[in-house]
Amino acid sequence: MLFKLNPQAGQPLYLQLMQQIRHAVDTGVLRSGDQLPGIRTLAEEIVVSHNTVGKAYAELEHEGLLEIRHGSGAYVASRKGGKSRSERVRLAQERVHAFVESLEQEGLSAEEIRRLFEAELFYPDQAAPLR
Repeated sequence: MLFKLNPQAGQPLYLQLMQQIRHAVDTGVLRSGDQLPGIRTLAEEIVVSHNTVGKAYAELEHEGLLEIRHGSGAYVASRKGGKSRSERVRLAQERVHAFVESLEQEGLSAEEIRRLFEAELFYPDQAAPLR
């Protein structure tokens, strides 16, 4: 697993690392139980302070994404009683696809559908059903 951080991105390096680890888990590159590189090992690989990696790992542990086993390393936490995030996202994408197809069959344009989704996401209390 190779992570690449960009010091000129204007975003703290530990946040960049967190996003990349989350993405790897969401896409199935990292799976439940997989071990991540040790803090010092990863810090040397991506040329950052070990404190940067430690902070990212600690934050991800706090979120429940990682499990830190002292003396053993960091592991992707197991998801109890449910589908993995990547599976939930895949199923949601299938539902959205089917819904968009049905709206297109009803004659709505892609632009109208996009505006409806945006209104619902950004203004959920104001988006009232049409009657």
